[in-house]
Amino acid sequence: MDGLFDPPSGGTVTGSGAGALTSPPQANAPLAVRMRPQSLDEIVGQQHLLGQGSPLRRLINGSGAASVMLYGPPGTGKTTMAALISRATGGRFEALSALSAGVKEVRAVIDVARRRLIDGQQTVLFIDEVHRFSKTQQDALLDAVENRIVLLVAATTENPSFSVVSPLLSRSLVLQLRSLSDDDIREVLRRAVADPRGLDGRVSISEEALDHLVAVAGGDARRALTALEASADAAVQIEEAEASPVLEVADVEAAIDRAAVRYDRDGDQHYDVTSAFIKSIRGSDVDAALHYLARMIAAGEDPRFIARRLMIHASEDIGMADPMALQTAVAAAQVVALVGMPEAKLALTQATIHLATAPKSAGVVSAIGAALADVEAGKSGAVPAHLRDSHYAGAKGLGSGIGYRYPHDDPDGVVAQQYAPDDLVGVDYYHPTDHGNEREIGARLGRLRSIVRGVTGRGRRR
Repeated sequence: MDGLFDPPSGGTVTGSGAGALTSPPQANAPLAVRMRPQSLDEIVGQQHLLGQGSPLRRLINGSGAASVMLYGPPGTGKTTMAALISRATGGRFEALSALSAGVKEVRAVIDVARRRLIDGQQTVLFIDEVHRFSKTQQDALLDAVENRIVLLVAATTENPSFSVVSPLLSRSLVLQLRSLSDDDIREVLRRAVADPRGLDGRVSISEEALDHLVAVAGGDARRALTALEASADAAVQIEEAEASPVLEVADVEAAIDRAAVRYDRDGDQHYDVTSAFIKSIRGSDVDAALHYLARMIAAGEDPRFIARRLMIHASEDIGMADPMALQTAVAAAQVVALVGMPEAKLALTQATIHLATAPKSAGVVSAIGAALADVEAGKSGAVPAHLRDSHYAGAKGLGSGIGYRYPHDDPDGVVAQQYAPDDLVGVDYYHPTDHGNEREIGARLGRLRSIVRGVTGRGRRR
């Protein structure tokens, strides 16, 4: 289940009676359910969607009438917002899970909603995991959404542009929720410890244990609250003699069977582990690189940050020795963006293994560094006349384009011709190594330079 406070699995949750998401939770409900926000003011995070006058705020306040597609990671409040929208509209609330409902169940809900509408009562239809609906199931919703027979609130952890049919997308507002920040998760946990709906002060928590719960959560409030509840239950049973036991890191570790990772996303460990990760890849130690990758993932490091580092490294330390390295790193970043964690860790791992085992070359860095150094030193001579743009009236009169030799007219596709400004003729910026693909490039590059420059000697090095 992907939502912050998911409905019970299977079937439909109907109306505002007992057991519905719109009703107050029972005292024995899980902590995450008991702490479900009951008003707009209790929502933590998502401020980019909840500004004054925003469509989502209007819906939650009961003044909007648009169907919405809530797209975001698990535990960010998608189901909670659906329940608040239903409560604000005063309508009946129906919830379907795409894991268990078919076209028959969808049409049954729509038929009931149509009869209610005759009596002036709106139906809010919440569909969890909407990306799992088939095209036929999604098409069954189109007329009801178009004519506002139902106010659709759909939740998905996958990009709806790739998983939801275009007609349904065009009839809905697509709102992207973000993973909760560390401060957001910390606020959720502190509130749960003190709130009468939560632990009501029966336990307290050390800052170290709080930090560990935040790291474990990875931006998922439901996961954070579930871990807190398990830790608190275990501590209360063990320390019955204490009126208010204090949760420590050891209590959290024991409850969730996960050791604290010594890693601070904003401190020295962040930079040290990142540095060790990149240097291990550069040094071709794939096993060490995987260790540091695992430390970052386990500590809840932003996967986009890891993907960015891999993309940079692919050009910085591998470059043309293995041109596929950059494509692999970019593909991993796309998986992070389109699929998200935890599945994206496999793509990050694949990219790490590829880069660590690839032949290495700093040729890309050296080449652009040398070229920039010359430009910054003022070596920016005039573009040779035959290379200048000649696609305008009067260009020929200025000598532009005259004498240009079109390489494709030559059987080899390469001709002797000056391309660089006069001051830089014969300067070599790129120096391939003998590693990987650059071994072949080096042999070919020497021949290309000789033909282009019309000489057999070597160029000047920079």
